[in-house]
Amino acid sequence: MTKVNAIHNSILETIGDTPIVKLNRLFNSHKNVFAKMEGHNPGGSIKDRTAIQLLEHAFCTGELKEGDHVIESSSGNMAIGLAQACLYYGLSLTVVVDTMANKHTLKILKAYRANIDMVKEPAPLGGFLTARLNRVQALVDKTHNSFWPNQYGNPQNPLAHKQTMKEILDAVDGKLDYMFAATSTCGTLMGCANYILDNNLDTKIIAVDAVGSVIFGDTPQERKIPGHGAGRPSTFLCKSIVDDVIHVSDADCVDGCRNLLNKEAILCGGSSGAVVSAVGRYLTQIPTEANCAMILCDRGERYLDTIYNDEWVNDNIFNPQMIAV
Repeated sequence: MTKVNAIHNSILETIGDTPIVKLNRLFNSHKNVFAKMEGHNPGGSIKDRTAIQLLEHAFCTGELKEGDHVIESSSGNMAIGLAQACLYYGLSLTVVVDTMANKHTLKILKAYRANIDMVKEPAPLGGFLTARLNRVQALVDKTHNSFWPNQYGNPQNPLAHKQTMKEILDAVDGKLDYMFAATSTCGTLMGCANYILDNNLDTKIIAVDAVGSVIFGDTPQERKIPGHGAGRPSTFLCKSIVDDVIHVSDADCVDGCRNLLNKEAILCGGSSGAVVSAVGRYLTQIPTEANCAMILCDRGERYLDTIYNDEWVNDNIFNPQMIAV
């Protein structure tokens, strides 16, 4: 655990040990609901953990060295986590994004001197994610001294989040009945689930997936809020160690974000809103006085033009002309 007021040798040393807040107002119940505030990481999201884990492991194995060119696909947060770390380590970075990436994220990436490669058309199967990954492979094949961290298949991704789970359990003295985590690569979900399994804990892990995401076998459907769910199956997912899954819509994400802001004064992003909505829906199944935790993956400033913009919500969520992701 990081010491309060400790002096760090780099900004990257401040990743992790994020605060946990008890949500006393949001659900108006006798249940104890705790939020892991991953937006307090220096890059603004839980993906800072993943980025540093993937890069530092690659440095250790010799797959990556100073001056190399990192190439990765991202819907936003992983891109920023990598951009921050790459700038510090003297690595060039190209991030493959698609048209769903929000403008604020792109501005942050440019500030970190990342190269942005925009994919404008989804693949016939697998949507924008498959299209981005195809583009990553093409860039890696033609770029000298390139390295693909591969957040979608690198086992270092879920390994990074065993520490996330440990921090949560330490904060509640190991007494945790339910753990809610959003899906995307499923690195966070499976890192938490594996920690629970390895330590023989009774904590039930609940996955929060998007309506229209194929991760848990839902019918593919167009979505508007990035960073939550996926258009192709997860390499990491082991369904047998996940206790339940809740599918939430884009409208649920918006409602969850705004409820969290209005009740707790916490400004978070789309996947956090999804988890908030899922917990609210699940509360009737949770015994009184049970301890529940959720991961709030990122800050909400990057969503001011979308989730927190009434005009955007009205045009895209309630009267949508949908775009596949």
